[in-house]
Parts: sequence; C-alpha cells; structure tokens
Amino acid sequence: MERVKESESESEPASSSSSSAATGKLEEEVGRVMDQARELHESGASLLWKISNEEQSLRQKAISLESSIRRVRSSINSLISKKLLDPKFARKLEEDLQRASSILTDGEAAAFLPAEAQGRFLRMFLGPINVRASRKEVQLKVKEEYNSYRDRTAFLFLLFPLTLLILKSWIWEGCLPAFPVQLYEAWLLFLYTGLAMRENILRANGSDIRPWWIYHHYCAMLMALVSLTWEIKRQPNCAQKQRGVELFLQWAMMQGVAMLLQNRYQRQRLYTRIALGKANRMDVVWGETSGVDGQLWVLCPILFAMQLL
Repeated sequence: MERVKESESESEPASSSSSSAATGKLEEEVGRVMDQARELHESGASLLWKISNEEQSLRQKAISLESSIRRVRSSINSLISKKLLDPKFARKLEEDLQRASSILTDGEAAAFLPAEAQGRFLRMFLGPINVRASRKEVQLKVKEEYNSYRDRTAFLFLLFPLTLLILKSWIWEGCLPAFPVQLYEAWLLFLYTGLAMRENILRANGSDIRPWWIYHHYCAMLMALVSLTWEIKRQPNCAQKQRGVELFLQWAMMQGVAMLLQNRYQRQRLYTRIALGKANRMDVVWGETSGVDGQLWVLCPILFAMQLL
C-alpha cells in the first residue's frame, strides 16, 4: 500500500507539468492566431484603401472623358449647322467618337461611370441598395439570364393556356375549374413582375432599354392582378359564361408564339447593331425594322391579329 501511494504521489507532479506545458503551447497557438488575424485585417484595410483611391481616380477620369465626348460632339454639330465643316469629314469624326463612346460605355471602364437611377420600382421591392455590378462579366451574366428567362417564359406562355384548353375539352367537359385558371393568372403576375425587375436592374447596369418597354410590363402586371379577381362561372350555361376566359386563353397562345418570334428577331437585330458599334453589349431589346429578311412578314401579321383580337 505504501509503495502504491508513493507511485501515485510521483505521477501527480508529472501529469501537472505535462498539463501546464500543453496549456502554454495552446496559449502560444492562440496568440499566433490573433497576430495573424490582426495582420490580415491591417493588410485588407490597406488594400481596400488603395483600391478606393484608385477607383475614385478612375471614376473622375471616366466622367471627364464622357463630358469631353459630349462637348466634342456638340462642337461638331454646331460647325455642321454653320456649314463650317465638311459633312464627310464630320461623319468620320462622328464614327470615331462613337467608337470611343462604345469603348467607354461597353468596356470595363463602364463600371466607373455614374449609375442610372434605380427608380421607385426597385426601391419598392429591394430597398435603397445598389444593384449595379462592378465587373463587366457579371453585368453580361445578368443580361444572359434575362434572355434565358424570356425564352423559358415564352414557351410556358404558349404551353400553359394550350394545356388548359385541351383539358377543358377532354377532361373537364367544356367547363374550366376556377383554380387552374387562377393559377395561370398568378403565374402571369409573377412573370411580368420578374421581367420588370430584371429590366430595371439591366437599366441600372447600363442597358439602353426604352422606358415604354418597361412601362408596358407594369400595365401587364396590373392586367394579371385584375384577372385574378375573375369569377369563373360553371354550370349551367358554362360555355356562355366562360367565353371571355376562353378567348383570353386563345389570345395568350398567340402571345406565346409572338414572344418566341419577337425574341429571335430582336436578338438578331441587336447582334447586328452591336457589330456595327451602334449598340452596347448590355442592350437587350431593339426594334429596328430593317436587316432581318422574312421575319417581319411572319411577326407583324401575328402582332396585328393579337391587337385586333
């Protein structure tokens, strides 16, 4: 028993010394981590300060260059109006100015130009946050996502009402239930809200979307909201009571076809204008009527028939 107690008393100092050594080592490790964190914080703050100063300098240069382009263009127009400048030479100067403007507004320097006002629509949904991307590849990614969204929704715009009309004849015995129609109207509200949101974000990132293109989606949102209040009447005299809903679904199918053709037409026109230096890569909608043979002969009759319906 005495030998056991002696061995226990000898092991206690050994375990105590190993515990204090481990504690000291852990304390040193924590101190090293703290030093690294402070060093990283200071390096990051220094880098952000340098970037901020460089961005401010580039922003001032971009604003100055944009002002110079406007001033030179105004001078050219003034000399032309006074007949003091040869028109051919003025056209050459204007083309050079257009190329310089495209380099400024369509290149990496575009991020340093003043952002477009975001408008009430974005502030209403997102609050006072900045939706302008600082890198060009991010801006172009937003544009690609918008084009993809338009293509997907154009197919759904065609398939959704077509499915409802087929089920009406085959399964629902000529009478549309209320829920599927209201589900379609809710989807329309979501669709037009999403389009308006994306277009406002694109406009804030430098896309030259005409205001009327966005406003007509506001009107479509209101239309979808009102159509949600429709009372879908069933039997008796179901066919007569639902005639307006049936006509609307037929019109929506025509709208889906028109959207598919319109997306293709506008994209081809936009590619041509970008190649000619008359549009920026961030632009997504253009309605110029020349340069795409044959497509307008299909698109225009459908558009006029929809308006007539």
